[in-house]
Amino acid sequence: MLSHVYLGVNDFTRAFDFYSMLMGTLGMKLRFRDDAKPWAGWQSPDAARPLFLVGTPFDGQAAAPGNGQMVALMAPDRATVDRAHAAALAQGGTCEGPPGLRPHYHPDYHGAYFRDPEGNKLCVCCHTPAILPATC
Repeated sequence: MLSHVYLGVNDFTRAFDFYSMLMGTLGMKLRFRDDAKPWAGWQSPDAARPLFLVGTPFDGQAAAPGNGQMVALMAPDRATVDRAHAAALAQGGTCEGPPGLRPHYHPDYHGAYFRDPEGNKLCVCCHTPAILPATC
């Protein structure tokens, strides 16, 4: 359904460092970085789309996060949700909701919420049941 998501940032270097860490935690690969614009994009290693992009706004004005806007990124499992949230906070993000089940969305929804250093709200979530340990 999505081609790409673009988040405007004011401090591209700081944003690039933050999102490089976050995308790496989620297993995404850097598709490009152009410091002249400046902007950068990541993608899944096995698909050309969708792209996740960060950069300065096209119109040259200051970037500002919107009220009610959020980008939710898929994680392959619950442990990755937890790691991504911890890594985001370690890179200067702020917590908007710790990792955990949100059964009011559905029984297996495990999500974490945070803001990047620019104030953009993000979620990392997993929709699959926890893997249960083998029993004898």
